[in-house]
Amino acid sequence: MTTSPIHETFLTTSERGLRHDILPMRLYHKAKRLGVWDPRSIDFSQDIQDWQRFSDEEREAIISLTALFQAGEEGVTLDLLPLILSVAREGRLEEEMFLTTFLWEEAKHTEFFRRFLDEVAHDSSDLSRYHTPSYRALFYEELPRAMNALLTDTSAEAQLRASVTYNMIIEGVLAETGYYSYYNMLERNNVMPGLRQGIGLLKRDESRHIAYGVFLISRLVAQHPELWEIVEQEMNRLLMFALGLVNESFTEAAELPPEEVPFGFQVEEYLTYATNQFTKRLTRIERARRETVEQIYQEDEE
Repeated sequence: MTTSPIHETFLTTSERGLRHDILPMRLYHKAKRLGVWDPRSIDFSQDIQDWQRFSDEEREAIISLTALFQAGEEGVTLDLLPLILSVAREGRLEEEMFLTTFLWEEAKHTEFFRRFLDEVAHDSSDLSRYHTPSYRALFYEELPRAMNALLTDTSAEAQLRASVTYNMIIEGVLAETGYYSYYNMLERNNVMPGLRQGIGLLKRDESRHIAYGVFLISRLVAQHPELWEIVEQEMNRLLMFALGLVNESFTEAAELPPEEVPFGFQVEEYLTYATNQFTKRLTRIERARRETVEQIYQEDEE
C-alpha cells in the first residue's frame, strides 16, 4: 500500500496525535534513553595491551568474528532504508520514528567495529576472506534482495519477507547469537574490556531492533493470517544458511581438543542458543494469527 505523493493531513496536528502507548513508540522512547552512546568514547587502552599478549590463534579468532560483524553491520545499515520508506508511505509515523533510531544505531555499530580494527588490531587487510558461502548467500544476496524488493513492492507479503530476513534471521539468529558468543568468550577470559563494553551496548540496541521485527511481522500476520505460511517457510529456509554459517566459520575450532580452542569457544553451545532463539520467536509470531492488531500494539517488548 502506498500513499498519494502529496500530503492530505498530518497526524500530529489531527485529533489522533501520537500514540505513546503502542510498542513502536515505547521502543522509540527507550532508544532515546539507552541508545545514546558514542563508539569513540569507549576506552581501548587495555584492549591494546591484551591484543599484544594474544597468541596468533587467539588473534585470528577475534579477527574472524569481527570481520563477520563488520560487514554485517555495514550491510544492515545500507539495506534498511527501503523498509523505512515502506513504513513511512503507509503513514505509520510512530513506527517510522522508531526506525530513525534503528538506522542511526546500525551506523554506530559499523563505526564501532571499524574503530576496533583500526586502533586495536591494526588490520587494514581484505577481511572478506572470512565471508563463507552461507555468509555471502545471506549478506551479499538474500538481505539486499529482500529489502530492495520493497522499493517496487510494498505489499504485506514483501514486507514479511524483508522483515523475516533482516530482523528474524540476520539479527535474531546471527547477530544475537554472535554477540552472545563473542561477549561470553571475552567475559570468561576477562579480556578486552573495551570490546566487551561495546558489544554489551550493541546487544542492548539489537534487542530493540529484534523486538520491532517481532512486532512488525506479528502485526502483518494479524492483519493477514493467510500469510503465516510465508513466514514459516522463509524462517525455515533462511535458518539453514544461518546454521550453515556457524558451522562453516568454526569448523576448525570444533575439531580441536577443548584445551586448544582459542578462548574456549564452544560451537555446540552457540548452535543450541541460536536454535532456541529462533524457536521462541517463531512460536510468538505464530500466535499473532489469533490476535488483533490492537493486541499486537500492546504487547510487551522481549
